[in-house]
Amino acid sequence: MKKIFYAIFVVLLILKTAFADEGLWVPLFLKGYPIEQMQNKGLKLSAEDIYAINHVSLKDAIVQFGRGCTGSIISNQGLLITNYHCGYSFIVNHSSIEHDYLTNGFWAASMQEELPNPGLTATFLIYMEDVTGKILPEIPSDLNENQRNSLIENIIKHIVDSVEAHYHHKYEAQVKPFYYGNQYILIVTQTFRDIRLVAAPPSSIGKFGGETDNWMWPRHTGDFSIFRIYANKNNEPADYSPDNIPYRPKKFLKISLKGYKQGDFAMVIGFPGYTNEYAPSYVIANVLNNLDPNRIKIRQAKLDVLLPALNQNNKIRLMYASKEARIANGWKKWKGEIYGLKRLSVLKRKKIFEHKFQNWANTHKNGIYKNVLNSYKKLIAQTAQYQKAYYYFIEIVYLNDVFRLAQKLKNQIDQLKTASSDQEFKQTKQDLIKTLKTFYSHHNLSVERKILNKTLNLYINNLDKKFVPNTLVTLNDIAKNAKCRYRKPQIGDVLFTKSVFLNKNLALELIEKLNKTTLKKLENDALIRLYSEFYLIFQIQTLPQISYYLEQIDSLNRVYMKAQMEFEPNKTFYPDANLTMRVSYGTIEPYQPKDAVFYNYFTILRGVMEKNDSTNYDYRVPQKLLTLYQNKDYGRYMDKDSTLHVCFISNAHTTGGNSGSPVLDKNGNLIGLNFDRTWETTMSDYYYDPKICRNIIVDIRYVMFIIDKFAGQKRLINEMTFVE
Repeated sequence: MKKIFYAIFVVLLILKTAFADEGLWVPLFLKGYPIEQMQNKGLKLSAEDIYAINHVSLKDAIVQFGRGCTGSIISNQGLLITNYHCGYSFIVNHSSIEHDYLTNGFWAASMQEELPNPGLTATFLIYMEDVTGKILPEIPSDLNENQRNSLIENIIKHIVDSVEAHYHHKYEAQVKPFYYGNQYILIVTQTFRDIRLVAAPPSSIGKFGGETDNWMWPRHTGDFSIFRIYANKNNEPADYSPDNIPYRPKKFLKISLKGYKQGDFAMVIGFPGYTNEYAPSYVIANVLNNLDPNRIKIRQAKLDVLLPALNQNNKIRLMYASKEARIANGWKKWKGEIYGLKRLSVLKRKKIFEHKFQNWANTHKNGIYKNVLNSYKKLIAQTAQYQKAYYYFIEIVYLNDVFRLAQKLKNQIDQLKTASSDQEFKQTKQDLIKTLKTFYSHHNLSVERKILNKTLNLYINNLDKKFVPNTLVTLNDIAKNAKCRYRKPQIGDVLFTKSVFLNKNLALELIEKLNKTTLKKLENDALIRLYSEFYLIFQIQTLPQISYYLEQIDSLNRVYMKAQMEFEPNKTFYPDANLTMRVSYGTIEPYQPKDAVFYNYFTILRGVMEKNDSTNYDYRVPQKLLTLYQNKDYGRYMDKDSTLHVCFISNAHTTGGNSGSPVLDKNGNLIGLNFDRTWETTMSDYYYDPKICRNIIVDIRYVMFIIDKFAGQKRLINEMTFVE
């Protein structure tokens, strides 16, 4: 009987979605609504054309690219297209002064020249299955949260183990909670591990506009890169091998050259990472007043160092281009998030809703929900200082390469201390030397010192003393009391003078002569000591409290989600994003972000030329592209209006993880690659408004134009299938 109840509950989750176009829809539940709404907007496909397990469907041409992007298969030889910024770190890894692929682009002339990328994966969804009825009916109502979570984990482990054993471990399985644990879905996938770089435009195309244009509209960025999936001779996943062959996909997408017009249907399929659309006002207030401002402050400090450094020389630019892009991306997004939340008065809207909800909850079902909002208020207030400390540690310590070096060195020093033989000691010493040489070759110590000066100063001045290491206090005191005629030293300066590891020549010389009697000096090095104290405080003071409060909030989310569904039975309730495949849809539309400002729904190549600035690295247009524009040599990629379209926008619901997602027309043909959202609406992770929210898409015709006319890559063009 309980299983029947849960089956009915899941059906209600789907049927309650009757009046909205927004949403990140689980492909398993497309039948009925929302497929009817999608078809009303122009879609010519059925739900099974998009997702099916008994025959080939669109899902078989979409992959999760790496850990946080989406890619599409566009040929019968495993050719994969995604965003330039999704492949950026791999392009950087292959670049050098001699082979500057960032500046010049990379175009493999043959499959033999395609470059392997250790650690990069492409994951296909095999199928999804609702397993709520196998989990929740087995959970007694009298369990506390720890007992409940433990039992659920055990049940999930049994389901996963059974599924993977059934397929002889050919596939991977996981069970994920949806609606904050009111529903559970089994996700079965297959992951390929030999992914090779095939093509990437120069950054003057793939990253055109740089951080100035990032998150902005109008946009003129050719944000694409191309990879290829390789498999063994049985078409199965395999580690990199020269003997591997191009993957033969079940399905690949056709490239549409037909174009689009305002109001046309557009569909996005991808792996969105995180949204929190049903959060209460206390969560929004914490984002506005605590989380985002502190993260912005820290990243601003890093950018103040990195942006000038990138212009020093090509060597430093190659070292830090990828890092600067990652830092700036979040920095600008959070600034836009604050702007959007305030502009749309999301906090006020939430409070109005909560007032109505509270009146209902006070009497509903003997008031079982009446304390939900007050519990949020208390928990968010209690966890605020720990969340702040958590993000300061993550941003300043965990994501800092100097402290990552310290972690590796500490582990290797511990191995040296416990070495059981001279041979083991000698080998570990060589490993330590290799670690240092690798670090020195990939980092500029002057840049790293300046970053530490900025960020460690923020750390000591903005956190409660209980989160501050004693060694950091000591370094700060030394800096304050230093008597200097010119510039007073800062914390990072002092650390650099106190740590042997931050002096390249001294460190390598000392370690070459290292023996067990001098090992103590390395163990007590200021960098190792500082990192160890940071980590210990994080483990003892911060992480346990964060884990405790987040567990309580997670439990509350489940209850509040269920309560909202009961309170508003006719409202749309799609599940928040959780890195699983989702389908979103909308139409291609212009928008008006603020008074007297109106943006068209597409950009053209003329806009690239209008931004051209040879003195600005982000706006240097390649000569070949200038020539093609001057000659109007657009080939078959020209629009009906006789221009070459570069980017366009739609009101489909997207978020992080949708980068690289295919944007498809009404027939399921590829018309573009999703790569961004508009800056004014990055708050859509918390509040989505289809009237102003827009996702930014690079026109697939511009992509093909760059591949064909700019790069002359006929071998790739000939590999694809086009719809003229």
